Amino acid sequence: MKPLHKPNLFCWSAFNEERNLDFHSVFWKGTHSNVVIDPLELSAHDRRHIEALGGVQDIIITNSDHLRATAQLRAATGARVWVPARELLVLSDLEARGLEDGAEPFPGIKVLELRGSKTEGELCVLIEGDTLVMGDLVRGHRAGQLNLLPDAKLQSKPEALASLRRLASLPGVEAVLVGDGWPVFRDGARALQVLLEASQGR
Repeated sequence: MKPLHKPNLFCWSAFNEERNLDFHSVFWKGTHSNVVIDPLELSAHDRRHIEALGGVQDIIITNSDHLRATAQLRAATGARVWVPARELLVLSDLEARGLEDGAEPFPGIKVLELRGSKTEGELCVLIEGDTLVMGDLVRGHRAGQLNLLPDAKLQSKPEALASLRRLASLPGVEAVLVGDGWPVFRDGARALQVLLEASQGR
């Protein structure tokens, strides 16, 4: 896995030719649990790295379109799976636990529910108060800036903007790790504010 901006954060990626960008999965080594967010298929190299870091105890899925290799990783590790509470019925085959807005399933992790995206109750994950891990609503098609999911894929543009406004107002956000495209490692709150201003005029 690739080291990120903090010593306990890593990611692995897969290039998607159709969208011409990378998909990402995030690994966080916490004090009480090692957590993977939206897991892609693991290479043997990345699997060994995860094992060296203590394995995986929990998997968080931000939305039903990001199941990816969750079933395989759970089968290999026995990890608990957490999904958006609003999608528990859709994801019932996973025997997962639901996460609602504001949930803190373990120390260092807080979950925020986003409205208006392409799935019900999409989650983003706030790690240690300064790093946001996004699902689909916010992405990074061009290095150095963030962009919003296209209007045609939004369930509700006003609700999506309200969710984005909430994210931009969070204190202390430094990094925004997107599921699709380029992450932002510095001035994340400012990048979200710039995105909000651009999206409101779109």
